[in-house]
Parts: sequence; structure tokens; C-alpha cells
Amino acid sequence: MARKRSDKPISPATPQPARTSPDRIHQLERLIELMVSKDVVEVELEEAGTRWRVRRTEPQTVTYAAPAAVSLPQMTMAPSAGYAAPAAPAAAAAEPQGETFKSPMLGTFYRAASPEAEPFAKVGDKVTIDRTLCIIEAMKVMNEIKAEREFEILDILVKNGEPVEFGQPLFLIR
Repeated sequence: MARKRSDKPISPATPQPARTSPDRIHQLERLIELMVSKDVVEVELEEAGTRWRVRRTEPQTVTYAAPAAVSLPQMTMAPSAGYAAPAAPAAAAAEPQGETFKSPMLGTFYRAASPEAEPFAKVGDKVTIDRTLCIIEAMKVMNEIKAEREFEILDILVKNGEPVEFGQPLFLIR
């Protein structure tokens, strides 16, 4: 059977923008409710060519306190010639005060883009919004972790190359 050739030019299919159905909106709302109830900061999904990235930006205030000092039993000795009475314990070091900047994901923590590069952030740095603080590698993807507000870095709580958990404190900030 012979095919009849059309006189109309063949045009490539033009991709249509993805439409968000009411069902999709409902699914997204349920995902956000679940994120809030489970205290999840960020979720990334990809299905059927659609990519969703949902990130909560509400501030999380956590006060960091050093572990309590271990109390050792006191030994009492009667003073004798050549021995001095035990010295009074030194004043406890001031406990670090501030908030913690927590890991938004599970992965490996890196302070710099490469071993030879300068660290993204150092203790004492005053950080501005959207400044890269570190990289967390997850599933062979390097994710830049950025500041969502201005603050000062008081301490870095994780060593370079260490694995980190979701919600683990990375930086002590003020």
C-alpha cells in the first residue's frame, strides 16, 4: 500500500509546559505538612520528568551547651610535712553560647571545594545570606550548603571528610 505524502511541513513536537493539577497541589501540601511534622528541612523529588525541591526556611533556634563536667570523688588527706592541701578547683570554663547550624542532609562534610582550596568558612567569619559554608556530598553529588541569614561562626563542630547525619550540628553560630 502506497503512502500519500502530505503537503504540510512536519514540525517537531513543541514541549508543553507542565501543568500543575489540583491533585498535584494537594500532594505538595501533604508533603509540606509531613515535613513540618517530622521536622525535615529539605526534600527533593523527581518523577515523570518533573523535579520538585521543597525547602523550609523558618529559623531554628537551638542553644548549645557543653556536656556537664564529670564529678570525681574527693580524696581527703591529712596535711603533713611536705604536702600541701589540695588546690581549689579552677573556675569552670565559660560554656559556649549560641545556636547551631544543622546539616540539612546526610552525607560527607567538606570545608572546601578541594583539598588545596581555602575553606569556605572559618571561625570568626561574619557570614552573609547565600554564602557557601561547606559542601555535603550525598550519593556522589556535591551539595553547596549556604547560609539562609547573617551570623558569625563561633566554632566548627565537624572535621573535614567526616560523615554527617541529617540534623547534626555543623557550626556554632551567633
